[in-house]
Amino acid sequence: MKKNILFFSIAALLFTACNNSEQSASTETKNDSSSAAKDSSTVAANTSNQWKIGVQLWTFRLFSFTDAISKVDSAGAKFIEAFPGQQMGGDFGKKAVMGPELSAEDRAKVKELLKSKGITMIAFGVTGGKDAKEWQKLFEFAKDMGLQYITVEPEDKHWGLVDSLAGVYGVKAAIHDHPKPSHYWHPDSVLAAATGHPNIGACADLGHWSRSGLDVVECLKKLEGHIIGAHFKDVKEFGKTDAEDVITGTGVNKWPEIFAEFKRQNFNGMFSIERENNWEHNMTDVKQEIKFFNEQVAALK
Repeated sequence: MKKNILFFSIAALLFTACNNSEQSASTETKNDSSSAAKDSSTVAANTSNQWKIGVQLWTFRLFSFTDAISKVDSAGAKFIEAFPGQQMGGDFGKKAVMGPELSAEDRAKVKELLKSKGITMIAFGVTGGKDAKEWQKLFEFAKDMGLQYITVEPEDKHWGLVDSLAGVYGVKAAIHDHPKPSHYWHPDSVLAAATGHPNIGACADLGHWSRSGLDVVECLKKLEGHIIGAHFKDVKEFGKTDAEDVITGTGVNKWPEIFAEFKRQNFNGMFSIERENNWEHNMTDVKQEIKFFNEQVAALK
């Protein structure tokens, strides 16, 4: 009986998504002429003003969510990407962890904590579901928390389901590119998932591509029009899957070219700092990465 209820519930949601897509397509057609009239050079000149520099809380995985938020605040960042399973700490209770299992009361506490610090939770991941029920629960959580996207690595058979649920809940799905032998290590596999699925795009991990021996700028070009967010990361060696993580700007990545490509594509999302080294004392590293980011963006204007 529960399975039948779940089936009809998801079916109703997907029916709503199709109707919304048709209405959206109609609206987009009406607005095409006004959008086309925009001067593309003006848009490109202003797009970097919309970029956000945030922190993927995996950076502070050795600490509770509550302590991690204090560190983000001290570092001067105003946006975060949370990750599943982080102990909540503070007054959340010993068993509380970040994710869909958070109670309504604890979710309200999270929102209040973030509001008190002036911090916005933009994304959550890397995460996923093993079946329709888990995916739906994940998107419900994301919508309730006001997220823009979730960072995922879904099975191929779930692409349609993920795309539809993302449309229903108004939360994009950004596919992450862990290095080889991950299924999504190459942009071609991410592009395959995004093609025909308008609510699926890419979370461009700029360090992992270098680990996999891929040219970051060329990867960005392949995914043009599909990039939802990015992981701001640098590595010590190119083409080595376990290459050491280093402070952004001190590794192999060619940042002026990378930022120029993001600007050319009119990217308007978040760069999530994901520092995977110096785990216990990396807040100074995060501050340095924010400074580097701001300097690079200023140089584009």
